[in-house]
Amino acid sequence: MQGKCLCGGVQFALSGELPDLYQCHCSLCRKVTGSSANAAFRIDLSQLSWIAGEELVRKYESDTGFKSHFCSRCGSPLPNLTANDSAWWVPVGLLEAGNGLRLGAHLFVGSRAPWDVIADAGEHFDEMPDADTLAKLLRQPADLDQD
Repeated sequence: MQGKCLCGGVQFALSGELPDLYQCHCSLCRKVTGSSANAAFRIDLSQLSWIAGEELVRKYESDTGFKSHFCSRCGSPLPNLTANDSAWWVPVGLLEAGNGLRLGAHLFVGSRAPWDVIADAGEHFDEMPDADTLAKLLRQPADLDQD
Protein backbone atom coordinates (compact mmCIF):
# COMPACT_ATOMS: atom_id res chain seq x y z
CA MET A 1 0.00 0.00 0.00
CA GLN A 2 1.29 3.47 -0.81
CA GLY A 3 0.72 6.89 0.67
CA LYS A 4 1.55 10.45 -0.22
CA CYS A 5 1.03 14.01 0.93
CA LEU A 6 -1.40 16.46 -0.67
CA CYS A 7 1.12 17.80 -3.22
CA GLY A 8 2.58 14.34 -3.92
CA GLY A 9 6.09 15.44 -3.08
CA VAL A 10 6.45 13.00 -0.18
CA GLN A 11 5.63 9.37 -0.95
CA PHE A 12 6.06 6.16 1.02
CA ALA A 13 5.19 2.47 0.85
CA LEU A 14 3.85 0.19 3.57
CA SER A 15 4.41 -3.56 3.64
CA GLY A 16 3.08 -6.47 5.63
CA GLU A 17 -0.11 -6.78 7.59
CA LEU A 18 -1.44 -3.47 8.84
CA PRO A 19 -3.09 -3.10 12.26
CA ASP A 20 -6.51 -1.64 12.87
CA LEU A 21 -6.52 2.11 13.14
CA TYR A 22 -7.54 4.40 15.96
CA GLN A 23 -8.90 7.90 16.13
CA CYS A 24 -7.47 10.16 18.82
CA HIS A 25 -9.77 12.97 19.95
CA CYS A 26 -7.31 14.80 22.26
CA SER A 27 -6.68 18.54 21.88
CA LEU A 28 -3.18 18.04 20.45
CA CYS A 29 -4.46 15.76 17.67
CA ARG A 30 -7.24 18.25 16.90
CA LYS A 31 -4.66 21.02 16.55
CA VAL A 32 -2.28 19.02 14.35
CA THR A 33 -5.08 17.96 11.98
CA GLY A 34 -7.47 20.89 12.20
CA SER A 35 -10.23 18.33 12.60
CA SER A 36 -12.12 16.43 15.28
CA ALA A 37 -9.66 13.54 15.48
CA ASN A 38 -6.44 12.09 14.19
CA ALA A 39 -6.92 8.75 12.37
CA ALA A 40 -3.73 6.71 12.46
CA PHE A 41 -2.00 3.44 13.26
CA ARG A 42 1.44 2.33 14.38
CA ILE A 43 3.58 -0.13 12.45
CA ASP A 44 6.96 -1.80 12.83
CA LEU A 45 10.00 0.13 11.60
CA SER A 46 10.60 -2.38 8.79
CA GLN A 47 7.11 -1.84 7.33
CA LEU A 48 7.66 1.70 6.00
CA SER A 49 9.98 2.78 3.21
CA TRP A 50 10.30 6.24 1.68
CA ILE A 51 9.77 6.42 -2.09
CA ALA A 52 10.26 10.16 -2.68
CA GLY A 53 10.51 13.51 -0.94
CA GLU A 54 12.09 12.59 2.38
CA GLU A 55 14.04 15.87 2.11
CA LEU A 56 10.69 17.74 2.20
CA VAL A 57 9.86 16.43 5.69
CA ARG A 58 9.95 19.08 8.40
CA LYS A 59 9.69 18.31 12.09
CA TYR A 60 8.17 19.92 15.14
CA GLU A 61 8.54 18.57 18.67
CA SER A 62 7.02 20.21 21.72
CA ASP A 63 8.65 20.41 25.15
CA THR A 64 6.45 17.47 26.20
CA GLY A 65 7.69 15.26 23.35
CA PHE A 66 4.62 15.53 21.09
CA LYS A 67 5.86 15.22 17.50
CA SER A 68 4.47 16.48 14.25
CA HIS A 69 6.18 15.83 10.94
CA PHE A 70 4.78 17.53 7.86
CA CYS A 71 5.47 18.29 4.20
CA SER A 72 7.28 21.62 3.76
CA ARG A 73 5.36 22.26 0.53
CA CYS A 74 1.74 21.45 1.37
CA GLY A 75 1.69 21.02 5.17
CA SER A 76 0.24 17.50 5.17
CA PRO A 77 1.00 15.52 8.35
CA LEU A 78 3.49 12.74 7.64
CA PRO A 79 4.60 9.48 9.24
CA ASN A 80 7.00 9.93 12.12
CA LEU A 81 8.81 7.81 14.64
CA THR A 82 7.22 7.25 18.02
CA ALA A 83 8.84 8.70 21.15
CA ASN A 84 11.42 5.96 21.59
CA ASP A 85 11.91 5.40 17.83
CA SER A 86 10.49 1.86 18.07
CA ALA A 87 7.64 2.22 15.55
CA TRP A 88 6.17 4.45 12.84
CA TRP A 89 3.04 6.49 13.46
CA VAL A 90 1.15 6.74 10.15
CA PRO A 91 -1.75 9.14 9.43
CA VAL A 92 -4.32 7.03 7.58
CA GLY A 93 -5.61 9.90 5.42
CA LEU A 94 -2.38 9.79 3.39
CA LEU A 95 -3.01 6.28 2.07
CA GLU A 96 -3.96 5.84 -1.57
CA ALA A 97 -6.21 2.89 -0.68
CA GLY A 98 -7.81 1.76 2.52
CA ASN A 99 -9.28 -1.60 1.61
CA GLY A 100 -9.25 -3.93 4.57
CA LEU A 101 -8.55 -1.23 7.17
CA ARG A 102 -10.82 -1.22 10.19
CA LEU A 103 -11.38 1.26 13.02
CA GLY A 104 -10.49 -0.42 16.30
CA ALA A 105 -10.58 2.34 18.89
CA HIS A 106 -11.42 5.93 19.75
CA LEU A 107 -8.94 7.44 22.23
CA PHE A 108 -9.37 10.40 24.59
CA VAL A 109 -13.12 10.46 24.03
CA GLY A 110 -13.40 12.22 27.39
CA SER A 111 -11.63 15.29 25.98
CA ARG A 112 -13.30 15.40 22.57
CA ALA A 113 -14.53 18.72 21.18
CA PRO A 114 -18.13 19.50 22.16
CA TRP A 115 -19.17 19.44 18.49
CA ASP A 116 -17.49 16.08 17.79
CA VAL A 117 -19.94 13.24 17.09
CA ILE A 118 -18.10 9.94 17.43
CA ALA A 119 -19.18 6.90 15.45
CA ASP A 120 -20.16 3.73 17.28
CA ALA A 121 -17.51 1.65 15.46
CA GLY A 122 -14.53 0.71 17.60
CA GLU A 123 -14.00 0.64 21.36
CA HIS A 124 -14.29 4.00 23.14
CA PHE A 125 -11.75 5.06 25.80
CA ASP A 126 -12.05 8.28 27.82
CA GLU A 127 -8.24 8.39 28.03
CA MET A 128 -5.37 6.28 26.72
CA PRO A 129 -5.75 2.59 27.62
CA ASP A 130 -2.72 0.62 28.75
CA ALA A 131 -0.34 -0.52 25.99
CA ASP A 132 -1.29 -4.22 26.14
CA THR A 133 -5.03 -3.51 25.91
CA LEU A 134 -4.57 -1.20 22.94
CA ALA A 135 -2.14 -3.55 21.16
CA LYS A 136 -4.57 -6.47 21.42
CA LEU A 137 -7.52 -4.37 20.34
CA LEU A 138 -5.70 -3.00 17.28
CA ARG A 139 -4.22 -6.39 16.41
CA GLN A 140 -0.66 -5.11 16.88
CA PRO A 141 2.39 -6.90 18.20
CA ALA A 142 2.68 -6.10 21.91
CA ASP A 143 6.29 -4.91 21.50
CA LEU A 144 5.33 -1.84 19.43
CA ASP A 145 5.59 1.40 21.38
CA GLN A 146 2.18 2.75 22.39
CA ASP A 147 3.09 6.29 23.48
